[in-house]
Order: sequence, then structure tokens, then C-alpha cells
Amino acid sequence: MTNKTWKGDASSLVDAFRKKEISPYEEMQHSIDAIENSKINSVSFKDYDLALKEAKDADITKPFGGVPALIKELEPVKGWPYTEGSLLFKDRIADHTMHAVGRLIDKGGAVPLGLSTSSEFGGLNVSITKLNGITQNPWKYGRTVGGSSGGAAASVSGALVSLATGSDGGGSIRIPAGYCGLLGMKGTFGRVTRGPHAYMKPNTVVGGILSRSVRDVARYYDVVAGVDPWDPSTLESDGKWEANLGKSTFKGKKVAVIPNLCGVTLEDGVAELIHQQAELLIKDLGLVKVDINVKPPNLAAYWMMENLVTLIGELGNLWPRRAKDMTDEVAMGLLLAQAFYNLKSASLAEMRRIEANEEMARAFEEVDYIIAATNPGPAFPAESTKSNQKRDLLDILKENTVIKNASKSVLYGARVISSFNQKLPIAILDQAANWFPEMMEMGALTMISNVYGNPAISIPVGSIDSLPVGMQVLAPHHRDSELLDIALEVERNRPWPLHAPVD
Repeated sequence: MTNKTWKGDASSLVDAFRKKEISPYEEMQHSIDAIENSKINSVSFKDYDLALKEAKDADITKPFGGVPALIKELEPVKGWPYTEGSLLFKDRIADHTMHAVGRLIDKGGAVPLGLSTSSEFGGLNVSITKLNGITQNPWKYGRTVGGSSGGAAASVSGALVSLATGSDGGGSIRIPAGYCGLLGMKGTFGRVTRGPHAYMKPNTVVGGILSRSVRDVARYYDVVAGVDPWDPSTLESDGKWEANLGKSTFKGKKVAVIPNLCGVTLEDGVAELIHQQAELLIKDLGLVKVDINVKPPNLAAYWMMENLVTLIGELGNLWPRRAKDMTDEVAMGLLLAQAFYNLKSASLAEMRRIEANEEMARAFEEVDYIIAATNPGPAFPAESTKSNQKRDLLDILKENTVIKNASKSVLYGARVISSFNQKLPIAILDQAANWFPEMMEMGALTMISNVYGNPAISIPVGSIDSLPVGMQVLAPHHRDSELLDIALEVERNRPWPLHAPVD
């Protein structure tokens, strides 16, 4: 069956509605047909009857009026399942709608038709769960879409919808955008409300969308960005993001090109592609290239611990009673957190975060922008949870039940010992990068901007082995509009495919 969905961006779809070239109801039916005939497994819940009803009455004068949209399954929509990608909550129904989603629907006019897949609790950079299975990359079946907003990226890239929400706490918009050939923007921390129920720890998550164009992101910010009393971290917004596109000036501003930011090992061809595309961008904008050293500490282990603190609270008495129903990596992470998280390790995590913040601050005193790769390489096998296929200790623990159970006992024992010797967890966490190299390195290119809170954007800049590659550009806090204009320059001069090849 031919996929008849809109192949342009969401903004141009609204234009088509207003010109009466197609109706929201017709486009919604096209999206429904495409989802039903898709094999990429990117949609975890569907509410077609409500979607068609709302599409029929859509207000096309609104910014995204009538546009079919998918909502990331980590974001609650009242009356819909709120599973967070976990078997533990497969029967839970949301009793409220996340405010960012509510703004997109009410102020923006978007019409949601379902939920997109994610990793369990957003804890991994891939989209594999025991609840939903594996989400496939529309560029090549059998390859990953990344995560945690993997279903959103696959749905937009796979031409199921032109608009899908995401969130980025360690790279969860930029990583799948890079793997799926889309634009992925993580704004300054606080740009998009996390309310209600906005956790104050670890303060890394920023909402957004997986998009085909720069103006879709700008329009999304016009609709959703701004202060929310339910999230005290939110920032002011003048609501002129789209109107101000293209107004930044760049001539003479300084940029550092560091493809392997944070010392990440890149796959063959990635560094060369990033350097090539960075040079073109530097010429286009009149930037001045500067060589600097940026070496923030690897915070992956500590970032994981800080995030799992809030998860423990959410799980309540389900943990560890239902550990066997969880993704192995998430369950092992919780065990690590319980064993090694104490006042001493928490204080060290905070000191490491300060160290990272100060390293980034020093860098941005020298340059205006940093250019890096988004991911270590193109999309790896879909069934894998890591980009490097070499076996490590985590693989052994997952594959061997006896060893896995023994490791749990060891970790529980370490928890008791660490209550008396608080220096033990620090020593073990410092060795974690050697034990689980891929778990510690996955997302290191993107995570630093979540920790520091600065804006960062992934821009499609080509391919390796016919799979998309993203170039990431970082800027200091609150200079989000400059990143959109940088992406706009690439979009105009070297436009990227708006979606993967589809029938």
C-alpha cells in the first residue's frame, strides 16, 4: 500500500490545510493507514476514533492546527495509558496531561492520535523494552533508532506523522534525531515546562520535538515555551521564535571543532565527515575556527545514579519485587544505585558536576560554539543496547542467570559494607567506565549539555553506509535562537532528506 502521508514538514502541512489542498481529517486517515501498515513498531498506543473526531473539527488557524501528532509515552495524556515503557505500569492510566503536551494541543491545535515508543523510563539510549519490543530504523530495518525518543524519531523519519514530541535528559532527542536523519534540538534547561510533577533532581530534562525542519522547532517553541508556575525552572519566552529566524549575526564569532567531545571513540569516517561539514558551515557563516581543549569528566555513572533516585521513589514497593519484569540494564542500574549511592557518593557526584560546569564555562569564555558528532557512528543493530558490539561485563551478567543472581547478592552486600565504608562506592564508580565501557560512554557526546544545561542541536549532515549522521552544535546558555539559525544555514545550503525512503 502506498504511503500517502504528508512528506513535508508540519508547518507546510498547516499551509496545505489553509489552502484546502487537503483536510485534517484526510491527513489523519493517511497517518492511521501508514501506522497500520508500518513494520517499524514505533507506536505503542492508538486512539484513532478520538483522533478522527478531533481532526474533523480541527482549528486550522492555530500554529499546528489539525496536524496529526504522536506523544512520547513518557509524557502523560489524561485518559491514555501511562506506562513509561515498562511492564510494571502496563495497566496504569494517566490522570493528568503534561502541560507541554496540553499547550501543543490547546494552543497549538495539534491532534494526537497515539503514543510513540521509548526506552523504559527513558533510561537507555535505545528503544528496546519488554513491554513494546524493538523499534526499527526506517532508513534500514534491523538498525537502531536510538532513544529514548526513538519511536518519535522513527515515526517522523518513517513518514507516519510530521510531528512527534520528545524529551532530552541525556541526549534523548539528539541521539535518535542523529540516527534517523532529523533535526533534534535540546534547548537551554527550563526552555520547555516539565510540569506538573517536575522533579528537581537531577535537572537535566528539556522537552521538544523530532522535526524535519528548523521552522517546526521554532513554531513549537512559540506554542510551548514559557513560564509555568508548576515548574519553577521554566524560562521567559517572547513567543517570536519563528518570526526571528535568520536574524542572528555570526561573522567573526569563534567556534571549536571537536568531533570526539568528551573523549568519545568515534567510528571510521565520522570525524572526517564532521570536520568536512564544519568547515563548510564556518565558511558559510564567517566564523573563526579556534583550537581549544575541552575535557569535562565522564559523568555517566553519576548521571545514572542521580536519575535513579527519583525512579526508586516512583516504583515504591514494586522494587525490587518486580525486578525481573524490567529491562536488564535498568534493573542492574537500580541495583548499582542502591548499593553505591550514599552521602559520600552523592557529594562526589555534585563535585564532579561542578567540575564539568566549570570546564564548559571556561570553554565558552573562549568560543561561541562547539561542533561535535551527535553519535559515535551510524545506527548499530536494533537489538543491541550499545553501539560497540564487543562483549563486556554487563553482557556476561545478562546472559548468565547464575552470575546475574550472584552479582545481585554482591551488590546487596556492597550496600551493607558501604554504609560503614563510604569511600568504597566512590572507588567502584570510578572503575565503572572500565567495567561497562559502552554503558558509560553511550551518550557522552550529548550528556554534557544536559549536565551543564546549555542548548545543543543535532543537524543532519550526510551519511555513512547509507545511514544518517548528525553534527551537533553547542552554544552557551540562552542562545538557542543562534543554534536554530545555524541549522537554518545548513538547511538552506545543504538541505537534508525530510524522511527515509518510503513507498
